Amino acid sequence: MENSIAEEKVVLIAKDKDPRKCGSRATPFIIVNEAFERVASYGLMPNMIFYLMKNYRLEAASGSTILFLWSAMSNGLSIFGAFISDSFMGRYLVISLGSLCSLLVSHFLLSYSLILWDDSSLVNCHDPTTKPSTCDRFTDVCRSATTGQLAVLFSSFGLVSLGAGCIRPCSIAFCADQLDNKENPNNESVLQSFFNWYYAAVGLSTIIAFTAIVYIQDHLGWKVGLAVPAILMFFSALMFLVGSSLYVKTKASTSLSTGFVQVLVAAFRNRKLRLSHSSIEQYYHSDESEFQVPTDNLRCLNRACIVTDPDRDVNPYGSASNPWRLYTVDQVESLKALLRASPFGLQAS
Repeated sequence: MENSIAEEKVVLIAKDKDPRKCGSRATPFIIVNEAFERVASYGLMPNMIFYLMKNYRLEAASGSTILFLWSAMSNGLSIFGAFISDSFMGRYLVISLGSLCSLLVSHFLLSYSLILWDDSSLVNCHDPTTKPSTCDRFTDVCRSATTGQLAVLFSSFGLVSLGAGCIRPCSIAFCADQLDNKENPNNESVLQSFFNWYYAAVGLSTIIAFTAIVYIQDHLGWKVGLAVPAILMFFSALMFLVGSSLYVKTKASTSLSTGFVQVLVAAFRNRKLRLSHSSIEQYYHSDESEFQVPTDNLRCLNRACIVTDPDRDVNPYGSASNPWRLYTVDQVESLKALLRASPFGLQAS
């Protein structure tokens, strides 16, 4: 089958070759941004249950549920941040969005709603719209937070989660963009060294959040304990933007979710094709593909990359004439990896 599978034409956005954009100079700004974000976010978690119970009159069970959902949302939105980064905006813009519009604004909003009227000496002059009123001194009856007051609190939590979801999945990949240089013979060791420093910084920032920030909240009060994370987030955003001129900014590629849907549709449309262990000429792949033949796991998806008629299925310049009927082996294997990692633990023999 002569030239049955032409090399897939992939349009890549060339990285900036400006020698000033050196990975060793750019990565510290990104790592500091990630570390300060974790200190700011994680530092709020341990003692927040006591604040909700004391100042917002919430039961322990209700407060624990709110904090659990907050933590789950912060981690779950990483999928959203990664998707937006890879498919539409690119990593630089997503991290900037998380730092400026979400984390910075949300921490100062949280500080505004929780700190300014924390001191009992300000009971008679605080704004009753953002913090519940104190207990009646004669009847010892405490009024619960109103819907508006809880809305301010939940909005702050939501923005913190959104910002964390934008920064956490993109930082490590954005740093890798700065260092990944296939022409460098020491490229692998450079990346390995970076990962060691990155995870060391993440671990250290987590320790600081659960020790130093908690200590400040316990001994200096919530005013200082919540102001410190807000200030750290300010410096986090500032440091990231200061290094902007040094970054290699790779633009977003096509949507991964669209590609996965196309694989499913192509596999369904080719459902009547017979599966067999044939030579690589039967499958659509590029010369640089990691996989030239699909694996046996979830074999039903292998039909999405089977070439039945090279003249019809593949354009002269190598791309699939109809991506809703034919897709690359690499994309099929990426979808398989995603399905195997899902909570359902899909496996196929």
